[in-house]
Amino acid sequence: MSTDPAARLTELGLELPPVAAPAAAYQPYAQSGPQVFTAGQLPVVDGSLVRTGKLGAGLTTEDGAELARTAGLNVLAAAAAAAGGLHRVRVVKVTVFVSSAPDFTEQHLVANGASQLIGDVLGDHGIHARSAVGVASLPMDAPVEVEAVIEVLGA
Repeated sequence: MSTDPAARLTELGLELPPVAAPAAAYQPYAQSGPQVFTAGQLPVVDGSLVRTGKLGAGLTTEDGAELARTAGLNVLAAAAAAAGGLHRVRVVKVTVFVSSAPDFTEQHLVANGASQLIGDVLGDHGIHARSAVGVASLPMDAPVEVEAVIEVLGA
């Protein structure tokens, strides 16, 4: 596999989507020095949520991991826009919020969908710290939301 993140995307059969338009009063990312903080990204494709609902109540762990992967791709799109390309992105921290039924306890496995995608695309620059948090609900009944702290390389 290539070491270039853009080539890795192609090898994975993926392409960066356009940066998702904010759904409220915020920006897709904010930069402070060499750090970029992404807004929470939902599993949106072509402007629409792929699925809605809660993990453990109609959605499986595997469903959640795939949705986290989609949201993770949206995080990479925001990071690339902020940094001037994926070649300038190092992911430092990822937080994955998982809309969960009360007895659902596999948030960490859902979060793996985003973490694995980020690692697959960025290689060593995708190794990150992570939190996976179960929540009662998310905006627009989204099942997952992913945000990240990014270091802009060469900044």
